[in-house]
Amino acid sequence: MRTYAKPIAAVTGSLVLAAGLTACGGSSEASDEKIVTVYSADGLKGEAGDGWYDKVFADFEKKTGIKVKYVEGGSGEMVQRALREKSNTQADVIVTLPPFIQQAGSKDLLQKYTPQGADQVGGGDKAGDGSWTSVVNNYFGFIHNKKELPAAPKSWEELLDAKFKNKLQYSTPGVAGDGTAVLIKAMHDFGGQEPAMEYLKKLQANNVGPSSSTSKLAPKVDKGELLVANGDVQMNFAQSKSMPNLGIWFPAKGDGKPTTFALPYAAGLVNKAPHTENGKKLLDFMLSEEAQREVSAIGGGFPARKDVKATDANAIELAKLLEGVEVFEPDWADIDKNLKTYVDAWKSATGS
Repeated sequence: MRTYAKPIAAVTGSLVLAAGLTACGGSSEASDEKIVTVYSADGLKGEAGDGWYDKVFADFEKKTGIKVKYVEGGSGEMVQRALREKSNTQADVIVTLPPFIQQAGSKDLLQKYTPQGADQVGGGDKAGDGSWTSVVNNYFGFIHNKKELPAAPKSWEELLDAKFKNKLQYSTPGVAGDGTAVLIKAMHDFGGQEPAMEYLKKLQANNVGPSSSTSKLAPKVDKGELLVANGDVQMNFAQSKSMPNLGIWFPAKGDGKPTTFALPYAAGLVNKAPHTENGKKLLDFMLSEEAQREVSAIGGGFPARKDVKATDANAIELAKLLEGVEVFEPDWADIDKNLKTYVDAWKSATGS
């Protein structure tokens, strides 16, 4: 185990929600279109059109003439949508959190492509076979309402207190990336699947219920409808600029150290994408030094590239958030292989 703050990356953008995407997978006509379709986990799109995606996609369109069509949802939801469309592929690029990017790879949803600049991305933040690369590094975390709950809880155990009844919510494991992260962290902190499920069974007494989207929880915390919810550092830090009551924290087991783990936004080129070349250009652009330099200042996150050192005010504040927090490394291969087992155990334990 080690304690450090490694880079993370950016937040979101003013994108066009594509309601009906009609491009035919792999057609020569589609390949000539000046569009690229992105399926992405929520969290990188700015609430007011002021996020990293907004800036990067606008700059990309200005530079290339290629318009970005954007579809957003939970990490698992985006992978499942791409799977349903395998016979008529709609997406060109998919951006999702672990373990869902690994799931996309194992289900043959991704084609190998190494974007320019990927050599500057750490080995653990990209696939060994070149099927995906992190574009935004990130960390799992929790949020609390600083007005109603000025001091953040220190431990998992504190969340069992009756004052959190119907004032606590976390997104659904197996559907949302950050919800799945709740399972991963609990199994790490409590020392395995069984004790983690015993705890989450107890916690269910206070839990409001399922949520397919983690980003929808932050406004509830900011308004005081919830005291505590799960999230991730990048998304919640960005949201806190317009939601002043949000505070980020990391639960510990008992009186131990608070822990977290890297939860990067990882991007891959979709297999049989209708606009493959446009997808490659967008991946190159997202990893360009120009785009990566804007990650913390605009998006409130850490760059994915090791050679891009952020020194702006946001970067300094983010580094402070992670001081004293132990960062562990999940066994993503095990999680990819056994995710259904873990989610089924959670459903059984919580009656979800």
